[in-house]
Amino acid sequence: MRIVIFTQNDVFYLGRHLDYLIKNMPSFVQIDGFVVLGFSPFGKESYLLKKIYRIYESFGLFYSLKYMIKYLHIQIFDRKYLIRNILNKYNIPEIKLPNNNINSAQSLNMLNSLKLDLIISISANQIFKKKLLQLPKYGCINLHTALLPKYKGLMPTFWALKNNEPEIGVTVFFMDEGIDTGDIIVQDKLPILPSDTLELLINKTKRLGMDAIIKAINLIYSGNAKTFRPPEEGSYYTFPTRKDVNEFIASGKLLW
Repeated sequence: MRIVIFTQNDVFYLGRHLDYLIKNMPSFVQIDGFVVLGFSPFGKESYLLKKIYRIYESFGLFYSLKYMIKYLHIQIFDRKYLIRNILNKYNIPEIKLPNNNINSAQSLNMLNSLKLDLIISISANQIFKKKLLQLPKYGCINLHTALLPKYKGLMPTFWALKNNEPEIGVTVFFMDEGIDTGDIIVQDKLPILPSDTLELLINKTKRLGMDAIIKAINLIYSGNAKTFRPPEEGSYYTFPTRKDVNEFIASGKLLW
């Protein structure tokens, strides 16, 4: 099975979990490359200064400085988990799409030449349009760290913790032209513990999500993927505001 993985250059959380995913891929999988889009926790790419300002706007100066310190620590002392270093470790090519546009005719031609069976989206921050969705033999699948259809959109782990959910989970689904919609292949759950911080839960769900992707690949390859689509609409959330973060902290929840 020939696959390409679409992701973003997240230095905070994705690296070590993508390393785990690559290491534990089924033997029948050939990873033809990664498309690494620019880092953006806001759902779409933006300029660096705008990203910094958005984080400051929502999390304030103290937490923004903590994010910056963590970023510098990773860049200086923990570079092995930078995504491009992981690709080098496993000799996986990075696919540079023309104009960084995943839906352009040139990008589609480049991807089509690989004769892909499956595209996997893990935090990719561009919308997959119809021609791209139809390009691989088995279609495109996406990982969302929530129990869809609840918590569609951005930062589902933050919102589940803020809303005092008793459990959290991950969903792997066949992508369609909607946002976090499509036929579900795998859902896995875990309880939210009183000691769970936002960072801890993000890492827990990322690891759970990698295992769910592996399950989904095995089901698709074997022809045993029994999908379902929830009847209800669910809920949708955007990136939290400063008010949301203040309420989160005031309720006793911890970011770290």
